[in-house]
Amino acid sequence: MPAPLNLVFLGSDIIALPLLDWLAGEGSAFARVTAVFTQPDRAVGRGQKVTPNGIKTWALARGLPVYQPEKITEEVRAQLAALAADVSLVMAYGHILKQDFIDTPRLGTLNLHASLLPRYRGASPIQTAIAAGEAETGVSLMRIVRQLDAGPVADVERVAIGPHDTALEIEQKLAAACVPLLARTLPRLASNELAFVEQDHAAASFCRRLVKDDGQLDFAAPAAVLAARINGLYPWPACTVEIAGQPVKIGLAEVAGDAEAVAPSGAQPAAGTVQAANTLGLWVATGRGVLRCLRLQKPGGKMLGAAEFLRGFSIPEGTVLPSAPLAPLVGPVPFPYKR
Repeated sequence: MPAPLNLVFLGSDIIALPLLDWLAGEGSAFARVTAVFTQPDRAVGRGQKVTPNGIKTWALARGLPVYQPEKITEEVRAQLAALAADVSLVMAYGHILKQDFIDTPRLGTLNLHASLLPRYRGASPIQTAIAAGEAETGVSLMRIVRQLDAGPVADVERVAIGPHDTALEIEQKLAAACVPLLARTLPRLASNELAFVEQDHAAASFCRRLVKDDGQLDFAAPAAVLAARINGLYPWPACTVEIAGQPVKIGLAEVAGDAEAVAPSGAQPAAGTVQAANTLGLWVATGRGVLRCLRLQKPGGKMLGAAEFLRGFSIPEGTVLPSAPLAPLVGPVPFPYKR
Protein backbone atom coordinates (compact mmCIF):
# COMPACT_ATOMS: atom_id res chain seq x y z
CA MET A 1 0.00 0.00 0.00
CA PRO A 2 1.31 3.51 -0.80
CA ALA A 3 2.38 5.76 2.08
CA PRO A 4 -0.44 7.91 3.52
CA LEU A 5 -1.00 11.18 1.71
CA ASN A 6 -0.47 14.48 3.49
CA LEU A 7 -3.90 16.08 3.16
CA VAL A 8 -5.02 19.64 3.84
CA PHE A 9 -8.78 19.91 4.42
CA LEU A 10 -10.82 22.96 3.46
CA GLY A 11 -14.37 23.11 4.81
CA SER A 12 -16.73 25.01 7.07
CA ASP A 13 -19.79 22.77 7.53
CA ILE A 14 -20.33 19.91 9.96
CA ILE A 15 -21.39 17.67 7.06
CA ALA A 16 -17.66 16.87 6.84
CA LEU A 17 -17.25 15.68 10.44
CA PRO A 18 -17.91 11.95 9.79
CA LEU A 19 -15.30 12.07 7.04
CA LEU A 20 -12.78 13.87 9.26
CA ASP A 21 -13.38 11.42 12.11
CA TRP A 22 -12.70 8.56 9.69
CA LEU A 23 -9.51 10.22 8.45
CA ALA A 24 -8.37 10.62 12.06
CA GLY A 25 -8.94 6.91 12.64
CA GLU A 26 -9.12 4.07 10.14
CA GLY A 27 -8.65 6.42 7.18
CA SER A 28 -5.26 7.57 8.45
CA ALA A 29 -3.81 4.56 6.65
CA PHE A 30 -4.69 6.39 3.41
CA ALA A 31 -4.27 10.07 4.30
CA ARG A 32 -3.28 12.21 7.27
CA VAL A 33 -4.94 15.59 7.81
CA THR A 34 -2.08 18.00 8.43
CA ALA A 35 -3.99 21.32 8.53
CA VAL A 36 -7.45 22.79 8.14
CA PHE A 37 -8.68 25.89 6.31
CA THR A 38 -12.13 27.10 7.35
CA GLN A 39 -14.26 30.24 7.43
CA PRO A 40 -13.55 32.92 10.04
CA ASP A 41 -15.52 32.75 13.27
CA ARG A 42 -18.97 34.28 12.81
CA ALA A 43 -21.71 35.65 15.06
CA VAL A 44 -24.47 33.06 15.40
CA GLY A 45 -27.77 32.59 17.19
CA ARG A 46 -30.07 35.08 18.83
CA GLY A 47 -27.28 36.43 20.98
CA GLN A 48 -24.99 36.89 17.94
CA LYS A 49 -22.08 35.43 19.89
CA VAL A 50 -18.93 34.98 17.78
CA THR A 51 -18.45 31.21 17.67
CA PRO A 52 -16.02 28.84 15.91
CA ASN A 53 -17.62 26.42 13.51
CA GLY A 54 -17.58 22.67 14.06
CA ILE A 55 -14.69 22.09 11.67
CA LYS A 56 -12.40 24.46 13.56
CA THR A 57 -13.44 22.88 16.86
CA TRP A 58 -12.61 19.42 15.47
CA ALA A 59 -9.17 20.56 14.27
CA LEU A 60 -8.20 22.36 17.48
CA ALA A 61 -9.17 19.32 19.55
CA ARG A 62 -6.55 17.36 17.58
CA GLY A 63 -3.85 20.02 17.72
CA LEU A 64 -3.96 20.76 14.00
CA PRO A 65 -3.06 24.17 12.58
CA VAL A 66 -6.15 26.14 11.54
CA TYR A 67 -6.23 28.90 8.91
CA GLN A 68 -9.26 31.20 8.63
CA PRO A 69 -8.67 33.66 5.79
CA GLU A 70 -11.39 36.12 4.88
CA LYS A 71 -10.14 35.96 1.28
CA ILE A 72 -7.80 33.67 -0.63
CA THR A 73 -4.79 35.91 -1.26
CA GLU A 74 -1.22 35.23 -2.37
CA GLU A 75 -0.22 35.19 1.29
CA VAL A 76 -2.79 32.45 1.93
CA ARG A 77 -1.50 30.48 -1.07
CA ALA A 78 2.01 30.74 0.37
CA GLN A 79 0.71 29.35 3.67
CA LEU A 80 -0.73 26.38 1.81
CA ALA A 81 2.53 25.87 -0.10
CA ALA A 82 4.50 25.85 3.15
CA LEU A 83 2.45 22.88 4.33
CA ALA A 84 3.86 20.76 1.46
CA ALA A 85 0.57 18.91 1.07
CA ASP A 86 0.15 16.06 -1.37
CA VAL A 87 -3.49 16.99 -1.93
CA SER A 88 -6.13 19.44 -0.75
CA LEU A 89 -9.67 18.18 -0.15
CA VAL A 90 -12.58 20.62 -0.18
CA MET A 91 -16.11 20.12 1.11
CA ALA A 92 -18.52 22.99 1.76
CA TYR A 93 -15.73 25.53 2.28
CA GLY A 94 -17.47 28.71 1.14
CA HIS A 95 -14.59 30.40 -0.73
CA ILE A 96 -13.93 30.69 -4.45
CA LEU A 97 -10.42 29.34 -5.11
CA LYS A 98 -7.96 30.82 -7.56
CA GLN A 99 -6.13 28.59 -10.02
CA ASP A 100 -2.70 28.98 -8.44
CA PHE A 101 -4.18 27.98 -5.07
CA ILE A 102 -5.89 24.96 -6.68
CA ASP A 103 -2.61 23.85 -8.27
CA THR A 104 -0.40 24.29 -5.19
CA PRO A 105 -0.59 20.74 -3.70
CA ARG A 106 1.43 18.08 -5.52
CA LEU A 107 -1.71 16.18 -6.61
CA GLY A 108 -3.93 19.23 -6.90
CA THR A 109 -7.23 20.01 -5.19
CA LEU A 110 -10.23 17.69 -5.04
CA ASN A 111 -13.80 18.48 -4.04
CA LEU A 112 -16.60 16.44 -2.51
CA HIS A 113 -19.81 17.79 -4.05
CA ALA A 114 -23.13 16.66 -2.61
CA SER A 115 -24.90 15.70 -5.84
CA LEU A 116 -24.62 13.30 -8.74
CA LEU A 117 -22.84 15.60 -11.15
CA PRO A 118 -23.51 17.09 -13.64
CA ARG A 119 -26.91 17.56 -11.96
CA TYR A 120 -27.28 20.25 -9.32
CA ARG A 121 -24.06 22.15 -9.58
CA GLY A 122 -24.17 25.13 -7.25
CA ALA A 123 -24.92 26.14 -3.69
CA SER A 124 -27.90 24.02 -2.54
CA PRO A 125 -27.61 20.56 -4.13
CA ILE A 126 -28.99 18.61 -1.17
CA GLN A 127 -32.16 20.64 -0.74
CA THR A 128 -32.71 21.03 -4.47
CA ALA A 129 -32.43 17.33 -5.29
CA ILE A 130 -35.15 16.52 -2.74
CA ALA A 131 -37.32 19.47 -3.76
CA ALA A 132 -37.05 18.35 -7.39
CA GLY A 133 -38.51 14.95 -6.49
CA GLU A 134 -35.37 12.92 -7.18
CA ALA A 135 -35.30 9.29 -5.99
CA GLU A 136 -31.57 9.43 -5.29
CA THR A 137 -28.65 11.75 -4.86
CA GLY A 138 -25.04 11.22 -3.87
CA VAL A 139 -21.54 12.56 -3.38
CA SER A 140 -19.17 13.13 -6.31
CA LEU A 141 -15.39 13.28 -5.95
CA MET A 142 -14.11 15.71 -8.59
CA ARG A 143 -11.14 17.86 -9.48
CA ILE A 144 -11.74 21.54 -8.87
CA VAL A 145 -11.64 23.79 -11.91
CA ARG A 146 -12.45 27.48 -12.21
CA GLN A 147 -15.91 26.82 -13.66
CA LEU A 148 -18.69 26.09 -11.14
CA ASP A 149 -18.58 22.40 -10.14
CA ALA A 150 -17.51 21.50 -13.69
CA GLY A 151 -14.38 19.47 -12.99
CA PRO A 152 -13.86 15.85 -14.06
CA VAL A 153 -15.28 13.22 -11.70
CA ALA A 154 -13.41 10.21 -10.34
CA ASP A 155 -16.17 8.35 -8.49
CA VAL A 156 -19.57 8.78 -6.83
CA GLU A 157 -21.37 7.28 -3.84
CA ARG A 158 -25.14 7.09 -4.32
CA VAL A 159 -27.77 7.71 -1.62
CA ALA A 160 -31.48 6.90 -1.89
CA ILE A 161 -34.02 9.61 -1.06
CA GLY A 162 -36.98 8.15 0.83
CA PRO A 163 -40.49 9.64 0.80
CA HIS A 164 -40.06 10.95 4.35
CA ASP A 165 -36.47 12.15 4.01
CA THR A 166 -35.93 15.85 4.60
CA ALA A 167 -32.72 17.73 3.87
CA LEU A 168 -31.68 16.98 7.44
CA GLU A 169 -31.75 13.21 6.95
CA ILE A 170 -30.20 13.32 3.49
CA GLU A 171 -27.35 15.53 4.71
CA GLN A 172 -26.57 12.91 7.36
CA LYS A 173 -26.66 10.13 4.77
CA LEU A 174 -24.38 12.07 2.42
CA ALA A 175 -21.97 12.81 5.26
CA ALA A 176 -21.68 9.08 5.91
CA ALA A 177 -21.38 8.34 2.17
CA CYS A 178 -18.12 10.30 1.96
CA VAL A 179 -16.32 7.58 3.93
CA PRO A 180 -16.69 4.61 1.52
CA LEU A 181 -16.11 6.97 -1.40
CA LEU A 182 -12.73 8.10 -0.08
CA ALA A 183 -11.83 4.62 1.15
CA ARG A 184 -12.06 3.51 -2.49
CA THR A 185 -10.38 6.50 -4.09
CA LEU A 186 -7.56 7.69 -1.82
CA PRO A 187 -5.39 4.57 -2.31
CA ARG A 188 -5.80 4.88 -6.09
CA LEU A 189 -4.95 8.58 -5.92
CA ALA A 190 -1.77 7.83 -3.98
CA SER A 191 -0.69 5.22 -6.54
CA ASN A 192 -1.57 7.45 -9.54
CA GLU A 193 -4.31 5.02 -10.60
CA LEU A 194 -7.34 7.27 -10.02
CA ALA A 195 -8.94 8.26 -13.33
CA PHE A 196 -11.08 11.38 -13.72
CA VAL A 197 -13.79 11.53 -16.40
CA GLU A 198 -15.11 14.76 -17.90
CA GLN A 199 -18.72 15.59 -17.07
CA ASP A 200 -21.41 15.77 -19.73
CA HIS A 201 -21.67 19.55 -19.60
CA ALA A 202 -24.72 19.57 -21.88
CA ALA A 203 -26.64 17.70 -19.16
CA ALA A 204 -25.70 20.10 -16.37
CA SER A 205 -28.27 21.78 -14.16
CA PHE A 206 -27.65 24.47 -11.56
CA CYS A 207 -29.09 25.33 -8.16
CA ARG A 208 -28.70 28.53 -6.19
CA ARG A 209 -28.35 29.89 -2.71
CA LEU A 210 -31.66 29.55 -0.88
CA VAL A 211 -33.46 32.50 0.69
CA LYS A 212 -36.26 32.72 3.22
CA ASP A 213 -38.91 33.45 0.57
CA ASP A 214 -38.23 30.06 -1.03
CA GLY A 215 -40.39 28.67 1.77
CA GLN A 216 -43.57 30.07 0.21
CA LEU A 217 -46.08 27.53 -1.12
CA ASP A 218 -48.46 27.67 -4.08
CA PHE A 219 -51.27 25.22 -3.41
CA ALA A 220 -52.30 25.35 -7.06
CA ALA A 221 -49.22 23.17 -7.70
CA PRO A 222 -49.58 19.36 -7.51
CA ALA A 223 -49.39 17.76 -4.08
CA ALA A 224 -46.28 15.80 -5.15
CA VAL A 225 -44.45 19.03 -6.02
CA LEU A 226 -45.40 20.62 -2.71
CA ALA A 227 -44.46 17.60 -0.60
CA ALA A 228 -41.03 17.40 -2.26
CA ARG A 229 -40.42 21.10 -1.72
CA ILE A 230 -41.50 21.00 1.93
CA ASN A 231 -39.23 18.06 2.68
CA GLY A 232 -36.33 19.47 0.68
CA LEU A 233 -36.39 22.85 2.38
CA TYR A 234 -36.52 21.56 5.94
CA PRO A 235 -34.92 22.61 8.26
CA TRP A 236 -33.98 25.79 6.35
CA PRO A 237 -35.49 27.96 5.02
CA ALA A 238 -38.53 25.77 5.85
CA CYS A 239 -41.86 26.07 4.09
CA THR A 240 -44.26 28.33 5.96
CA VAL A 241 -47.95 29.10 5.56
CA GLU A 242 -50.00 31.70 7.39
CA ILE A 243 -52.78 30.20 9.50
CA ALA A 244 -54.95 32.37 11.77
CA GLY A 245 -52.48 35.19 11.32
CA GLN A 246 -49.48 33.12 12.41
CA PRO A 247 -46.65 31.74 10.25
CA VAL A 248 -46.75 27.96 10.69
CA LYS A 249 -43.78 25.92 9.48
CA ILE A 250 -44.36 22.57 7.81
CA GLY A 251 -41.55 20.13 8.56
CA LEU A 252 -42.70 17.02 6.71
CA ALA A 253 -45.38 16.24 4.14
CA GLU A 254 -46.53 13.55 1.73
CA VAL A 255 -49.08 12.96 -0.97
CA ALA A 256 -52.23 11.37 0.46
CA GLY A 257 -53.02 8.05 -1.20
CA ASP A 258 -56.34 7.43 -2.94
CA ALA A 259 -57.55 5.17 -0.14
CA GLU A 260 -56.92 7.99 2.33
CA ALA A 261 -58.74 10.68 0.39
CA VAL A 262 -60.89 12.89 2.58
CA ALA A 263 -62.43 15.09 -0.10
CA PRO A 264 -66.24 14.91 -0.16
CA SER A 265 -67.88 13.71 -3.33
CA GLY A 266 -68.74 16.38 -5.84
CA ALA A 267 -66.76 19.47 -6.78
CA GLN A 268 -63.04 19.59 -6.08
CA PRO A 269 -62.29 22.03 -3.24
CA ALA A 270 -60.31 25.13 -4.11
CA ALA A 271 -56.55 24.76 -3.89
CA GLY A 272 -55.36 25.51 -0.37
CA THR A 273 -58.60 24.39 1.31
CA VAL A 274 -58.12 22.47 4.56
CA GLN A 275 -60.13 19.28 4.12
CA ALA A 276 -59.35 17.82 7.51
CA ALA A 277 -57.14 18.41 10.54
CA ASN A 278 -56.93 15.26 12.62
CA THR A 279 -54.59 12.75 14.23
CA LEU A 280 -53.37 11.65 10.78
CA GLY A 281 -52.30 15.10 9.65
CA LEU A 282 -53.35 18.38 8.11
CA TRP A 283 -55.01 17.58 4.78
CA VAL A 284 -54.94 20.30 2.15
CA ALA A 285 -56.42 20.35 -1.36
CA THR A 286 -53.94 21.22 -4.11
CA GLY A 287 -53.98 21.70 -7.84
CA ARG A 288 -53.69 17.91 -8.19
CA GLY A 289 -54.19 15.57 -5.27
CA VAL A 290 -54.25 16.05 -1.52
CA LEU A 291 -51.25 17.15 0.54
CA ARG A 292 -50.92 15.66 4.01
CA CYS A 293 -48.76 17.71 6.37
CA LEU A 294 -47.24 15.46 9.02
CA ARG A 295 -45.15 17.85 11.15
CA LEU A 296 -45.91 21.47 12.03
CA GLN A 297 -44.46 24.25 14.18
CA LYS A 298 -45.95 27.49 15.43
CA PRO A 299 -43.83 30.58 16.19
CA GLY A 300 -41.75 30.06 19.32
CA GLY A 301 -42.74 26.40 19.54
CA LYS A 302 -41.16 23.07 18.66
CA MET A 303 -41.67 21.06 15.49
CA LEU A 304 -44.39 18.55 16.43
CA GLY A 305 -46.23 15.68 14.85
CA ALA A 306 -49.54 16.83 13.42
CA ALA A 307 -51.65 15.13 16.10
CA GLU A 308 -49.79 16.85 18.95
CA PHE A 309 -49.64 20.18 17.12
CA LEU A 310 -53.38 20.23 16.43
CA ARG A 311 -54.26 19.59 20.07
CA GLY A 312 -53.06 23.11 20.81
CA PHE A 313 -53.68 24.85 17.48
CA SER A 314 -57.14 24.57 15.93
CA ILE A 315 -57.41 24.68 12.13
CA PRO A 316 -61.08 24.47 11.10
CA GLU A 317 -62.06 22.41 8.08
CA GLY A 318 -62.73 24.71 5.13
CA THR A 319 -59.95 27.16 6.03
CA VAL A 320 -58.27 28.35 2.82
CA LEU A 321 -54.51 28.68 3.15
CA PRO A 322 -52.87 31.51 1.20
CA SER A 323 -50.63 30.77 -1.76
CA ALA A 324 -47.59 32.48 -3.26
CA PRO A 325 -45.60 31.66 -6.41
CA LEU A 326 -42.95 28.96 -6.22
CA ALA A 327 -39.60 30.48 -7.12
CA PRO A 328 -37.53 28.20 -9.40
CA LEU A 329 -34.68 26.39 -7.64
CA VAL A 330 -33.06 24.84 -10.73
CA GLY A 331 -31.90 26.34 -14.01
CA PRO A 332 -29.86 25.40 -17.09
CA VAL A 333 -27.19 28.01 -16.33
CA PRO A 334 -25.68 29.30 -13.08
CA PHE A 335 -27.87 31.73 -11.15
CA PRO A 336 -26.48 35.23 -10.60
CA TYR A 337 -24.50 35.37 -7.37
CA LYS A 338 -25.78 37.79 -4.74
CA ARG A 339 -24.31 38.27 -1.27
